[in-house]
Amino acid sequence: MINSFKSYHPVINFYYFFMVILFSMFFMHPIFLIISFVSSFIYSVYLNGKKALKFNILYMVPFLVFAAVINPAFSHQGVTIIAYFSTGNPLTLESIVYGVASAMMFTSVILWFSCYNAVMTSDKFIYLFGRIIPGLSLIFSMVLRFVPKYKAQIKVISNAQKCIGRDASHGNIFRRARNGVKIISIMITWALENAIETADSMKSRGYGLKGRTSFSNYRFDNRDKIAFGIMVFFTIIVLIGAWQGRNSMQYFPNMKMVKITAFSIFEYGCYFLLCIMPIIMEVMEEIKWRHLQLEA
Repeated sequence: MINSFKSYHPVINFYYFFMVILFSMFFMHPIFLIISFVSSFIYSVYLNGKKALKFNILYMVPFLVFAAVINPAFSHQGVTIIAYFSTGNPLTLESIVYGVASAMMFTSVILWFSCYNAVMTSDKFIYLFGRIIPGLSLIFSMVLRFVPKYKAQIKVISNAQKCIGRDASHGNIFRRARNGVKIISIMITWALENAIETADSMKSRGYGLKGRTSFSNYRFDNRDKIAFGIMVFFTIIVLIGAWQGRNSMQYFPNMKMVKITAFSIFEYGCYFLLCIMPIIMEVMEEIKWRHLQLEA
């Protein structure tokens, strides 16, 4: 699968995810929430295929429903009373709508972070922040790298123990527990040794020393400049709307939404284009690639 957006400069990748995640977290306007949720859902499926589609349907959608349902059980604010619980607390329309909005916000942020992990590799993060915060950037990149690495290693250890009848699926419950503790102990020992080796390796290479240089393949070319300019333009339009109070909505004590104007519609379009921009890049790259194949 072509991943055109991943080939852009790390500044472009980081700026995009920083803005869409930030906007998704702070803009509780229903239209903004829908745009963010739909865009993050589509992009996560595009990046990770059937695996992401299965994860979103089996986990993200139920989580969204659960979070939307649980809020009215604890929040009883609002003036539009629909019914009363057995405890005497009211069930309000405002608490239901706010629960749905909060659930969409949380789900969108999680989906955006899944897209971030697929695009922003550890070397890109170190390239951006290695000189500013070398220690923190190294730790952060190592954490992201070690999660799948430790998962694969514990599977190797478990399979090795299974060959001699000592994995967590053999014997009674006490023996299984003992075998599980043994696997975890082996994993911790391996992780500590690996950490020491990594620390010695980075120290011998002079990581973090003043004046140390590093090689990088990243170049901020004209394609990156155009993409960055478009993103900044969309961001400015959205920020103007936020400054005018168009990106938020009042849920309590009663629901109030700013009147939709021509500028609001233009702002919604810019926000949608900003969120869906990687997909547009992928589609344009695919069309260009197919056109070149036909010419050949």
